[in-house]
Order: sequence, then structure tokens, then C-alpha cells
Amino acid sequence: MKHRNKRQDAIRDIIREKSIRTQRALVDELKAQGYNCTQATVSRDITDMGLKKLPEGIYVLSEDLHLQRMLSEFVVEVLRADNLLLVKCHPGTASGVAAAIDGAGLSHALGSVSGDDTVLVIVEPGGYAEHLQNLIEKLVNGA
Repeated sequence: MKHRNKRQDAIRDIIREKSIRTQRALVDELKAQGYNCTQATVSRDITDMGLKKLPEGIYVLSEDLHLQRMLSEFVVEVLRADNLLLVKCHPGTASGVAAAIDGAGLSHALGSVSGDDTVLVIVEPGGYAEHLQNLIEKLVNGA
């Protein structure tokens, strides 16, 4: 049980960091991180975790679907400065985008502040802002 939970945590991180299109690709990523598992095991994990495939063919966490919809519909651009992300949105939509970002419980995102068309996301120091920027851009573009 403990091993399964760790493997599923690793799957969450992989899905959020990379564009995974197949179970085989997920098995390969897990093996690169030291998890010895089969495609059947990964298939069960996908079902247990409720992973979904976007129309573009990439896996996404079910809890990220709302976030993906909000980002793809309302976000115009994502900029990074050190441990801060500036998410530019269509006018009047920033508070909803900020709520979706906060609600997704993204690791290393400490919180956000929004205006009318801009969201400032504060990220833990240590290079995590780049990973979070990549995730947001992936969800914005659906790829």
C-alpha cells in the first residue's frame, strides 16, 4: 500500500510536469525514477487516480480538469520572475483563474493575488516557478 501511494505521487508529478500520451510513456518515466512496474499496474493506477485524457491526447489529473478549462479559456500569457508568476488573463477573469489555481493545490504554489486581468502566483524559491510555469502553459495550450 505504501509503495502504491508513493508511485501514485510520482505519477501526479510526472503528469503535471510532462505531456504524457501513453501508458507506456508513463511506465518509462516511472522506471527512470526507480519504480519497477508494468503497464497493467500503471493502468490500474490511472483508473484509481481518475486520470483523464484531454482531446489533444495528453493525460491530466481529474482535479486539474477545472484548472485546465479555466486556463485554456481565459489565460493570455504566463511570465516568470524568480519565484513569481504573472498570469495575464482576459479582462474580468483573473479572480476565477486565481481561484482555480489555488483550488488545484499545485505543489510549491504558496498562493495567488488577482486583479481584473492579472494573477500574481507566489511560488516557493528553488526553481519551482519554472516547473509551475511549464505546467500552466501546458494546460493553457492543451499539449
